[in-house]
Amino acid sequence: MKNIALPTDFSKNSENAIDYALNLFKDEACRFYLLHTYTPIIYSYDFNMSAGNYADDVSEMVKKNAEERLKSQLKKLNKKHKNDKHSFELVTSFNTLTDELKSFTKKHDIELIVMGTKGASGAQEVLFGTNTIHVINKVKCPVMAIPNEYKFEPPVDILFPTDYKIDYDDKHLNIIKAIALNFKSKIHIVHVTSDELNYEQSKNSVTLERLLLEYDDVYETVRDDYIPEAINSYQNQNQTQLLAMINNKHSFFENLFFKPVISRISLHLKTPFLVIPS
Repeated sequence: MKNIALPTDFSKNSENAIDYALNLFKDEACRFYLLHTYTPIIYSYDFNMSAGNYADDVSEMVKKNAEERLKSQLKKLNKKHKNDKHSFELVTSFNTLTDELKSFTKKHDIELIVMGTKGASGAQEVLFGTNTIHVINKVKCPVMAIPNEYKFEPPVDILFPTDYKIDYDDKHLNIIKAIALNFKSKIHIVHVTSDELNYEQSKNSVTLERLLLEYDDVYETVRDDYIPEAINSYQNQNQTQLLAMINNKHSFFENLFFKPVISRISLHLKTPFLVIPS
């Protein structure tokens, strides 16, 4: 049974991400954890010390409200996605989302986190909300980020860009393999570069090909210096329903999100984005 965390802030974006997850794994036995974290704005050390029991009362009120909203959300999900293979647990925590997920994923053997790309504010100029970026970079667990209003399509074509700077092993590919096996997907391994492979990259490319030997895959090289543009171009020319990448600080991944201009406009996310920690 898969253990999957579904963070929710009760926004339409997070609800849409949950719908996607339930559709993606509709044929698999899964335990889903609907997780809501909260940090009341008025809560601070100074306030708590001076206000005494009042701060505790406010915290308890926020907790109860979160629990009621989770129950309401689960009721809607059970009505919309009735599935005997799925079970749910409701979790509320007075914590930041990232800090909660760091411990939660270890405690509950979470294999995947599925979340929206934007929070309740839904700022259009931001590719990913702050929570999503923090979770991707701080939590050692695969994260699947679902674009706002994206409707589920079976991921029969998976785009997997790489610079071959990672010494691949099964832990990097297990979730991609599982999805590909379930949907009989073709995996498009795309090397974006302006240079020839060096020795280490050549060795890693052979390893990757060996690990995916039993899968329907295609290998392509795109001559480009600009990774986001190359990904956009490939997605425009080829139907793909899932973008998967490995988050390695020594690879090109970090450049996709930590240059201000790129984080706003360069990578126009068209499909769900699976980020796998290295």
